[in-house]
Amino acid sequence: MKIPKSLLVDPERNSVYGSFAVAVSVWAFSYSVIFGQVLILAYYAVWLPLIMVDYRRFLRHLSSAWLPLSFAAYVCFSVFWSDAPGITARTAVQYFSHIACAYVAARAVSVRTLTIGALVGIFVVLLYSLKVGAYSEDVLDGTYNFVGAFASKNQIGFVASLGIYFSVVFIAFLRHGRLSLFLTVPVVLLSAYLLVISHSATSMASTPAVLALVMLLAMSKVLSRRYRRVIFLVGTGMLVVAILVALNLGLMDFVLGLFGKDSTLTGRTYLWEQGWNAAQRAPMLGVGYAAYWVQGFAEAERLWNEFYITTRTGFHFHNTYIEALVELGFVGATLVSLVILRTLYGHVSAVAFGTWRADSVVLAGVMVLLLIRSFVEVEILNPYIMGSFLMYFSFFKLARLPVARPRLSAARIEEANAARGWSGPEPGTD
Repeated sequence: MKIPKSLLVDPERNSVYGSFAVAVSVWAFSYSVIFGQVLILAYYAVWLPLIMVDYRRFLRHLSSAWLPLSFAAYVCFSVFWSDAPGITARTAVQYFSHIACAYVAARAVSVRTLTIGALVGIFVVLLYSLKVGAYSEDVLDGTYNFVGAFASKNQIGFVASLGIYFSVVFIAFLRHGRLSLFLTVPVVLLSAYLLVISHSATSMASTPAVLALVMLLAMSKVLSRRYRRVIFLVGTGMLVVAILVALNLGLMDFVLGLFGKDSTLTGRTYLWEQGWNAAQRAPMLGVGYAAYWVQGFAEAERLWNEFYITTRTGFHFHNTYIEALVELGFVGATLVSLVILRTLYGHVSAVAFGTWRADSVVLAGVMVLLLIRSFVEVEILNPYIMGSFLMYFSFFKLARLPVARPRLSAARIEEANAARGWSGPEPGTD
């Protein structure tokens, strides 16, 4: 039996396969540490073979992806100056292939299919965590937090916040009929419950802010393009001023204080200081991708010991830009910042300056969520992470592929010319 290509690679017709592929990806991003390489192989298996199904679709307009590809190439080249070249080479190839999967997904899957697949995957992932039911003690503040099957409360908090976000945007913009509304309710309820008991301050603070922004972008649909531009420019200026003022007034301490925490108690300010000091040793190029948190290296061992990380793996500086400065230097931090800003601006400006589209609103909200979290987490610099997959998916969705016009046969051309009153060769041809 021959399966039509469109059921696999056409965003308008492959909702079943696309949703399945996204759900498998979410499961791999969440639990590959537990279930091993089989989930990573499944992740590759649902995306990379699609290139062979219709390679022209994926090779067409590849030049539009020059920015993330430049960053991926720089990550790979860092093996030449890395303090741990073997680890850098392996992890860089993984990151490059991860970006390739996101590229294939963006060309083959619509935003609605992405949302449906994410909801299915998140629901199954959270159900499994609820079944495991593990709690973890935070040795820094003495609290017990729900982690489920994850390694930390921030990881399950991020997945739960995505469950809430995708549920809201699906109900608001993408659902068809009432049945999909009822099917979404269990996802949002489970996500909200696990978000609360995980006590992840970052996720609990960022989720309402992103939903408020999305609602604002949704309401702009009724405005003319001229008024949307004014609101966008004024709102951007106010946001920049608010961020600068908030940082000077200690916004982070205020937000953490709402959850009974303190920035010095969580250790983030100390980690940022240590990261900044480490970045000064190789400010331009860094120590190499994934070459800082290496077992046997003195500084990594010291920080693992100070923060009671007995596994001596899976730690970072809790800031995307400091982490990038340490591993990839000023060049790498600039490139990844450009990817974030280009993607965010592309989708927000599409709503403000172009034709209002729900897809751009949804992906703009995703990018704002990742931007907020980038100051306190590292979720876009590693392979097999939901954050980096969503960022690159959103970037590649900026390229609008032209719709191919079907070729007409000679008989159809003559028939059309006769209807126009033409005879002989088509005007403009010899």
